[in-house]
Amino acid sequence: MSAKEEPETEQFSFQAEVSRLLSLMVHSVYTEKEIFLRELISNASDACDKLRYAAVTEAEILGDDPDLKITLTLHKDNHTLTIADNGIGMDRQELIGNLGTIAHSGTKAFLEQLAADQEGAQLIGQFGIGFYSAFMVADKVEAISRKAGSSETHKWISDGSGGFAVEELVGEDAESVTRGTHVTLFLKSDALNFLEADEIERIVRTYSDHIPFPIDLAGAGESKDEPKRLNSASAIWTRAKSEVSEDDYKSFYRHVSAQFDEPALTIHYRAEGRHEYSVLLFLPSMRPFDLFDPERKGRIRLYVHRVFVSDEADLLPPYLRFMRGVIDSQDMPLNISREMLQKNPIAASIRKAVTNRVLSELKKFAEQDEKAFLSFWENFGPVLKEGIYEDGERRDGFFELARFRSTAGEDWRSLKSYVADLQESQTAIYYLIGESLEQLRASPQLEGFRARGVEVLLLTDPVDNFWVMNALGFDGKPFQSISQGETDLSGILLKDDAKQEVETPGSKSNIAVLLAKLKQVLEPSVSDVRQSGRLVESPACLVAPSGGPDRGLDKIMSRQDRPMDVAPILEVNITHPFLKALSEKSNVEACEDFEDWAWLLFDEARILEGELPVDPAKFSERLNRLLLAAL
Repeated sequence: MSAKEEPETEQFSFQAEVSRLLSLMVHSVYTEKEIFLRELISNASDACDKLRYAAVTEAEILGDDPDLKITLTLHKDNHTLTIADNGIGMDRQELIGNLGTIAHSGTKAFLEQLAADQEGAQLIGQFGIGFYSAFMVADKVEAISRKAGSSETHKWISDGSGGFAVEELVGEDAESVTRGTHVTLFLKSDALNFLEADEIERIVRTYSDHIPFPIDLAGAGESKDEPKRLNSASAIWTRAKSEVSEDDYKSFYRHVSAQFDEPALTIHYRAEGRHEYSVLLFLPSMRPFDLFDPERKGRIRLYVHRVFVSDEADLLPPYLRFMRGVIDSQDMPLNISREMLQKNPIAASIRKAVTNRVLSELKKFAEQDEKAFLSFWENFGPVLKEGIYEDGERRDGFFELARFRSTAGEDWRSLKSYVADLQESQTAIYYLIGESLEQLRASPQLEGFRARGVEVLLLTDPVDNFWVMNALGFDGKPFQSISQGETDLSGILLKDDAKQEVETPGSKSNIAVLLAKLKQVLEPSVSDVRQSGRLVESPACLVAPSGGPDRGLDKIMSRQDRPMDVAPILEVNITHPFLKALSEKSNVEACEDFEDWAWLLFDEARILEGELPVDPAKFSERLNRLLLAAL
């Protein structure tokens, strides 16, 4: 393109999620607008990190500008603030992709939570919103960028309303950026305080002092032509703990996590010996919005000799993906690829050692501050329990950390406290899996256990359906589902207020006839019908056969269109008046309504589990028919 030709400007619409995010930010009354500078400086730092990593194998990419830095420039005359870096830069497609779309799969869930929250503006400060935070303080944003090693310069422009434009710069305009990205904010009238040098210096020292690249404020030095250094530009993880303040830790945590809460736990140490590496990890005090992203990616940054290598190195297992921070190795090669990391013995050794250290620190955390640990467990327990299923080597350690709801009360219970309170003759740790505590506490399957004062763990997380299959036991006591197989509670005495004389509806032969006729009517919806040893007040319940999937797992697989096709067992309480009456009907040769009553019994058991009747229309017909006959 010749210098005389007019550059072509192409218009684009924002991705739908970006438009929603911008609308939420622009229309929110947000008191912490200053975080926009933290976000833009973090982006600039990442760009410098990427260039420094690329220079490991392409030293020439640095050209005659090897000193990576970030420069802030204030223009009071036209109310603009520029954040410039000489990092990796972006080409045209990267400008469109990075600044016009949000690729993260957790974005929609985040936006739904943000829009639903009455204090949505507060949520903005709890999540990293990156580049788009600029629109909280700016009417218009321009980003001029040149990719390292390229001769082309492009400009991205948007007012944050519905779209953006991208054009290629030519002539003198193209020379405004030799490498990297310059982001210029045209500040709103209520954001002109960000043109004050003292305010900018305060924000940088508060949020970005740890950035490992110099952050300079142009024209603020001893002479007007000299820049003023605003940050210490030291990698915080390389410093001794005694040299790092709590505010330093908080600031770095917010930078590395892109969240605005405070860390619940900080792990900072240096490992020496066979392998040398520095570790600075944080346990968030609130859930990251992508915690349950199906990809289960970690967010630990890997550095080698303070050079950023990857944030997808998988240096912690997926069940610790809530941890945020940095691991800096002194032994790995700088040019290691993500694929090589999967097979690298140093990476494997670090992964094992750091995982053990994190779990050890969590155990200390639980011992030192039970209240704070329970807050952690409420946020991250469902994720940490994935380790019980996936990491058999450390399973006993997970059991020591795990906390559960139970029938013993409203408080969280440890397995240690459960075992300490076992009833005389109780030989197993009993549990019941379901979708909510309310549903589980109302389950008829608890009746026999409640009558004997036997505590039952109430498990409501989807992962509970999986780890129990691999859990052999704790402290010599096996785990046993109360909704699977037969339960023999005869060895455990009833509590005094639950003792009653067991009445039967007749002879064993009458009971056998009743069970046989029920099974005949309900097959193949049930695999068997038998007398229950766990029911006290309810007429019937459903349980899973021994040796197969529990009821909860069967439901989960069915919802994923992968049914396990295991018919449940119907257990009946032969002392219940309903069953007594039904037993009499079973002895009548031509009892016309026995089938209706049998199906009503089965569908009632399904409803108590939170399921619909097998056939809702027929259920309604039967119920109306029986009610009419009774009237």
